[in-house]
Amino acid sequence: MPALSSPAYRLRVAQLNPHRPLPIDLAPGAEERAALAAELGLLALPALRLTGELRACGSRDWELTGQVQAEAVQPCVVTLAPVPARIDEAVRRRWTPDLTTPEAEEVEMGDDEVEPLGAVIDLGAVLAEALALALPPYPRAPGAELPAEIAAGAEAAETEERRKPFADLSALLARKARE
Repeated sequence: MPALSSPAYRLRVAQLNPHRPLPIDLAPGAEERAALAAELGLLALPALRLTGELRACGSRDWELTGQVQAEAVQPCVVTLAPVPARIDEAVRRRWTPDLTTPEAEEVEMGDDEVEPLGAVIDLGAVLAEALALALPPYPRAPGAELPAEIAAGAEAAETEERRKPFADLSALLARKARE
């Protein structure tokens, strides 16, 4: 997952005060936004901010509640024209030392808002991940459509495949029978 690299976004857990919530207000600079935009395949990332509060939760856990706000410009999936997007998403993360990273080949997926607590809480990684998840997956410019012949061809190919899923297998068996 892409991350913002500034050491200022990494909080040492040992230095956090468990008795007082820590207000969070991160607004990466232009260079950091440009690097993150490049990692995420964006044309531009003119604004990005994480606001909220980090507080102790219980005796050993930490919880972040906040809001990610961003203005991003993505390429249209059809025309590659710039498509602006405005992001305003709630963010919640919890870190606990009791969570271990599974080492087996097959693992059950847990709560995606809970992460293992190490020596550092990386708010830059949280911000980058929240932005990546909030971006529209298939941005389309207004009026952008596939040309009719491409759309019709794709639909016809899909219909043909549905009708004869074993056509190649049938031809192979017929050839083997003749041998």
